[in-house]
Amino acid sequence: MNPAFSILCFTTLSGAAQGLVVLIALATLSGVELHAEFVLQVLGLTVAMLLAGLASSFLHLGHKIRAWRAVLMWRTSWMSREVIVLPAFIVLVAVWWGGIFLGLTGFWLKALPVLVILGAIVLWVCTAMIYACLRFIQEWAHPLTVINFTLLGLALGMVLACALAAIAGEAALLRWGGLASLAVTLLAWGARLLSLRRNASLQHASNLQSATGIKSAHLVQKSMGMSAGSFNTREFFHGASLLAMKNVKVGFQCLAFALPAACMVWGLLGSSALPWVLALVAQAPGMLAERWFFFAQAKHPQNLYYQTVS
Repeated sequence: MNPAFSILCFTTLSGAAQGLVVLIALATLSGVELHAEFVLQVLGLTVAMLLAGLASSFLHLGHKIRAWRAVLMWRTSWMSREVIVLPAFIVLVAVWWGGIFLGLTGFWLKALPVLVILGAIVLWVCTAMIYACLRFIQEWAHPLTVINFTLLGLALGMVLACALAAIAGEAALLRWGGLASLAVTLLAWGARLLSLRRNASLQHASNLQSATGIKSAHLVQKSMGMSAGSFNTREFFHGASLLAMKNVKVGFQCLAFALPAACMVWGLLGSSALPWVLALVAQAPGMLAERWFFFAQAKHPQNLYYQTVS
C-alpha cells in the first residue's frame, strides 16, 4: 500500500493524544498530585493534537465537502464509527478541561477521567479495526493490529507526558509515569516484533494463478497489467525497494523503541529533563516511520496483476 502522509499524521497524532490524556487520567484516578495549571495545559494540548489529526485526515479526501457522509454507515463501517467517536472524544476531553478550569467538583468531574480512558480505548479499536477487518490484506487481518495501535499510541503519549512533566517540574507524575512509560514502550516493541515475525512468515492466499485465472503451475509475469500509470499503480504500491523497506524496519525500531528506552533508563536514574525530551525527539519520527511501514508492508492482492514484473 502507498499511504497518504495525512493518514500517517492523523493516526500518529491521534494515538499520541490518546496516550497523553490516558496517562493524566490514570494519574488523577491514582491520586498523584498534579498542579491544576499543568493538567489544563495537557488537556488543551490533547484537544489541539486531536483537532490537528482530524484536520490532516481531510487532506487526502477528493471531495472534502462530502466528508459528513462517512457517518451514515455506522452500522457496518469501522471508519464511520471512528468518524463519530473521534469528535465525541474531543468533546469529552474539552468538557474535562472546562470542569477543571471552572473549579468544579463532584461526581461527574471524578467520573470524567474514567470516561476519557474508555473513550480512548474505543477510539483505538475503531481506528485499528478499519484495517484489521480487511481480510484480503493478510498483514492487517489479525488482533495484533488492534494491540499495536493501542500500545504504540499509549507509548508515544506517555513519553510525551513524561517529557512535559520533566519540563514543568511535575516530579510526582514523572516518578509515577516514568517507569510505566518505559514498560509500555518495551511492551509495544515486543508486540510489534510479534507482528513483524508473523507477517514475515505469511503464506498469501492470492497468487498469480488466482489473480489472472490461469491455472498453469509455471505461470510467469512479463509485464504489469497496463501500459501506463493509473490509480491502481499509484495508490496500492509504495515503490520502495526491498533494501529500503529493510532499512525502514530497522530504523523505526531504533528510533521508536531502542533509543527512547535507553533515554528513559537514563532519565529514571537521574533528575534531568533532557533524557525525557531526547526520548520524545527520537520516538516521534520513529512512530511516523513505523506507521509508514505498517501501511507499506501490506500487500494488496491487486498488485499481483498491476505491479509485479519478472
